Amino acid sequence: MDFSPATITLLVLAGMAILFVSEIVPLAITAMSGAIVLGATGVLTPQQVFSGLSNSTVVLFAGMFVIGAAMFHTGLAQKIGAAVVRAFGTGEMSLMFGTMLIAAVLSSISSNTGTTAALMPVVVGICAAAKMPSSRQLMPLAFAAGFGGTMTLVGTPPNIIANAALKASDIPVFGFFEFAKIGIPITLVGMLYMMFIGKRLLPKIQPSSEDVTEAVAREAAIEEAASKKTVKMTITGLTLICVVIVMAMDIKWFTLEMAAVSGAIVLVLTGCVTENQAYRGIDWVTIFLFAGMMPVATALDKSGAGKIIADEVIMFMGDHPSPYLLCAVLFALSAGLTQFMSNTASAALLCPIGISIAKGIDVSPHAVIMSIAIAASCAFATPVGTPPNTLVLSAGGYRFMDYVRCGLPLTIIYLVLCCTLIPMIWPF
Repeated sequence: MDFSPATITLLVLAGMAILFVSEIVPLAITAMSGAIVLGATGVLTPQQVFSGLSNSTVVLFAGMFVIGAAMFHTGLAQKIGAAVVRAFGTGEMSLMFGTMLIAAVLSSISSNTGTTAALMPVVVGICAAAKMPSSRQLMPLAFAAGFGGTMTLVGTPPNIIANAALKASDIPVFGFFEFAKIGIPITLVGMLYMMFIGKRLLPKIQPSSEDVTEAVAREAAIEEAASKKTVKMTITGLTLICVVIVMAMDIKWFTLEMAAVSGAIVLVLTGCVTENQAYRGIDWVTIFLFAGMMPVATALDKSGAGKIIADEVIMFMGDHPSPYLLCAVLFALSAGLTQFMSNTASAALLCPIGISIAKGIDVSPHAVIMSIAIAASCAFATPVGTPPNTLVLSAGGYRFMDYVRCGLPLTIIYLVLCCTLIPMIWPF
């Protein structure tokens, strides 16, 4: 039986979606295997199969991962976190506000996983000293790291993927701080939700004495290491500021990728991060996941599979679907997928489809793509939706249903908020 390129692409996409959700095999392996199958079946040319590895966005990822690694290896992130958290005291409400604020700010310019990992021992130590259950603070910390990633282009991989999808379709991309137009409102709403509603849904679990001792010891080690690295912390901080300023200026002859890699090179040359630490700091899963999904996105476009999916979604929504309904449907789909699979994979899977649908109903794709990208960061309802959620699982003594109880209402609130604000900020 002969299959058309579109049919092959859809079959491969369906298989990848199943593997992404089940994670029977590693995410990066699934992404790269999908591209290889599409190449072996003739849907993609051999050159296109690994074209994602030469995509400039991969270089942007790598550069920012190295800068993020330097922040944590020099103790800069930990020092900032400890100072800010302590400045807000040890009251439950004030500590929660301070923890979420610094987590959101740090994760807007660095890894949300790294931010959570750096702040977690600090928060646990303070909770232990104040005789407060750490379960009241760690989930807000993990969630806030997710909020903050939505505020800048480099805050979280889905934002970069959204821009890459727009660029691939010759559509004007979002600016570096343009994400803040929706990222700041949802961060504020998320923080208010956790402080006044979410905290009532959190369990009160006292950590074991062993957990407390370990956390305090780790905090002390962090502070000692930080005190010995003042010069390197200063260099890292100044480098980060310069990189962000250059990116925000959107200089045509000095691209985001060039800024990120230049910053990474400076930090390696000045010894703020060693060569091995730089390599280890790069999240290779994200790199290969992105590199594998880009050719699949190309196949969706060139084979006509994306148009088929778009036509089916449009038919489901009626002959003249409301673009508001489209944003809501894709937001719900992206947010649903990201509870069980990588937010990078969710965004890479849906962005090309969103662009195809937007073109099909003749509206600007910016609101649609922004809805998909933001929804991909709304991984609050499961402990496996995002690494920060998984990091705090055992330390907070949480169960699966604790995430559902606290995170699902927040995701629904974001659905309503984003589907209201996004079309106002980026009109159809």
